[in-house]
Amino acid sequence: MAVSVSVFLGFFLGLVFVGLVSSAKFDQLFQASWANDHLVYEGELLKLKLDHYSGAGFSSKSRYMFGKVTIQIKLVEGDSAGTVTAFYMSSDGPNHNEFDFEFLGNTTGEPYTIQTNIYVNGVGNREQRLNLWFDPTKEFHSYSLFWNQRHVLFLVDDTPIRVHPNMENKGLPFPKDQPMGVYSSIWNADDWATQGGRVKTDWSHAPFIATYTGFEIDACEVPASVAATESAKNCSSSGVKRYWWDEPTLAELNVHQSHQLKWVKARHMTYDYCTDTARFPVMPLECVHHRH
Repeated sequence: MAVSVSVFLGFFLGLVFVGLVSSAKFDQLFQASWANDHLVYEGELLKLKLDHYSGAGFSSKSRYMFGKVTIQIKLVEGDSAGTVTAFYMSSDGPNHNEFDFEFLGNTTGEPYTIQTNIYVNGVGNREQRLNLWFDPTKEFHSYSLFWNQRHVLFLVDDTPIRVHPNMENKGLPFPKDQPMGVYSSIWNADDWATQGGRVKTDWSHAPFIATYTGFEIDACEVPASVAATESAKNCSSSGVKRYWWDEPTLAELNVHQSHQLKWVKARHMTYDYCTDTARFPVMPLECVHHRH
């Protein structure tokens, strides 16, 4: 009985202290950010359209500090070469933090590539790429970003594909003091997206459509009027205030998740900036310290 009460109290405190727990309604959480005429609403589904004239994008109405953001996406079917569909979190300004999913289209029959990247204090160049173990154009799949003071996780159907740990004890900055908005967009990037730009967008296949559903944000909402330092403090557990993302069990990957991540890296990863000696003759410091 004690366990049940503890679980209930934890859940209740989460509801009380998190500004916005979750929702599956697009318009409760998000709004069009550009090319509103290229967003198509079909009941619970949202479609972003890319054609000769424009791509499209949307953004969250609020900013968040720590928690989990999930969107279910069905990517562009058929020949999607040259297109990029992105789902990411970002703060504002030149020294911004950013966590990126970028889905790089390809010619018919070739696998989609996921590129992830992380910016800390305005510095990125931390790209990893992998091919998925399913066809992301046939069904909806969940893509999530989980963020606490210990690490940032990228998840596909709750399988971790990347972890970026807090290594401040090694003198490396960690993104923990800037609230972030949530964004998604589709655009033409045939100068680099498919096979390094060798394969261009075939506009005869336009419009290219990415379809979305299942919008969930279980995170600490930060009012625009609150300073970044205050929001970091307000969204961290202290005293009686306990946030679910600060639970000790979420401080690091569990054994099963560690095995999943190793499987993804061994079977599906096609590029890792940590091993690109042409770009980085000296291995980046976080790669030296972090061997996940």
